[in-house]
Amino acid sequence: MSLLPLTNPPGWSVCSALCILIMLLPEAKAVNLDTTNQHNGGGSQCGEYSNQMMEDGMCRLVATLPQLDEQRCPDMFRCTEEVSYWLHENEERKQQIAALKETISTLQEELRNHRHRIKVLELQSEERMHLNTSLEQRFHEMEVHYAEATTLLHLQGTLILDLQSQLHNLTLLLDKVKRNPGCLINIVRPNSLMNAQEALHPEIQHVRNCPIDCASIYYNGVRRSGLYTVVPSLAGLPVEVYCDMDTDGGGWTVIQRRVDGSVSFDRSWREYKDGFGDLHSEFWLGNEHIHELSTQGDYSLRIHLEDWSNKHKHALYQSFSVEDEEHQYRLHVSGFSGTAQDSFSWYHNKQGFSTPDSGNICAEISHGGWWYNQCFYANLNGVYYRGGHYTPKGRGPLGPDGIVWYSWKDSDYYSLRKVSMMIRPRSFRTRLSP
Repeated sequence: MSLLPLTNPPGWSVCSALCILIMLLPEAKAVNLDTTNQHNGGGSQCGEYSNQMMEDGMCRLVATLPQLDEQRCPDMFRCTEEVSYWLHENEERKQQIAALKETISTLQEELRNHRHRIKVLELQSEERMHLNTSLEQRFHEMEVHYAEATTLLHLQGTLILDLQSQLHNLTLLLDKVKRNPGCLINIVRPNSLMNAQEALHPEIQHVRNCPIDCASIYYNGVRRSGLYTVVPSLAGLPVEVYCDMDTDGGGWTVIQRRVDGSVSFDRSWREYKDGFGDLHSEFWLGNEHIHELSTQGDYSLRIHLEDWSNKHKHALYQSFSVEDEEHQYRLHVSGFSGTAQDSFSWYHNKQGFSTPDSGNICAEISHGGWWYNQCFYANLNGVYYRGGHYTPKGRGPLGPDGIVWYSWKDSDYYSLRKVSMMIRPRSFRTRLSP
């Protein structure tokens, strides 16, 4: 005999299940037991058994199971073990289901968290996109501002250069004023008191006490060679000149100089009219200025010559003047004297000025501007050749084109080393400094 206490499962009891199983067994014989609330059952072949429901819900099972010959009793205990096994399995599955539910709940929570993170990331991505768009817009605006700043900087640089140039010009003008004390130049604006001729030229300049040439500067007590500003009386416009205060007593206004070949004299009509070069070295003062200077009185011309052996000669002409542009700056020169034979006045007097672009074949051949006359015996504006004797190079074999004074070297193919042309009033007399 054995007791099998079982916990009452939900819905139905193990005891009830066992009773049902035992009642269904064939040829089972139950033996009644004298116990309170006892239910008998069993079979003659398998012995006796009884079961009873306890007040606390436990199942009490009492069985006597003698084994008869050639008879096998129902394996009730195995049945109960199977029921217990399946109940145990059911409990594990319930626990598994509960665990699964908990896992699912956890996963759902994680899923919600992931969705929240995704939403946050989407919002951050939108913010980044908006930020990128904003940055691109700001970058574009910065590029526009940079372009504007660059333009303004360029304009500023241009203005600074212009101001520097103006400052430089003002400094030069101040130096000129300092070199010419007592010279008063006023720009007069047109007014009702001006006559008709003056009204046509509103920038006409009225000059008082200004030197008209280097001789005037000499008479004002200046004895040093250098750059000065003069105002020819006919033009009334200031012009910067180089004054030679050393040669033959001084007072010379230099109108042309060649010393080293640093300046090309193959120039246009306009350039010969306005002047070109550097007053400190090689230059042509300008036909217009030469005309204004030489026609405001009686002027003499002195030409200085130097060859490549450092020998010096000069030619002096008592009368020199140049007409205006309307008359092609026609030359008037006469009254020769000096240490060099005349190669200028006897052949070039009364000739008009011509340049390579004016249509004169001699100017084209000689590559310079001069008073040509089929073509020249003297040409001080030709090509600068070093060494004296020369052969025209790369300019065609049409004729000589050097710096020539034919009567000195008896050749058109000897180019001089240094030459200069200067003028001063014929009545000039050297004076002691005041």
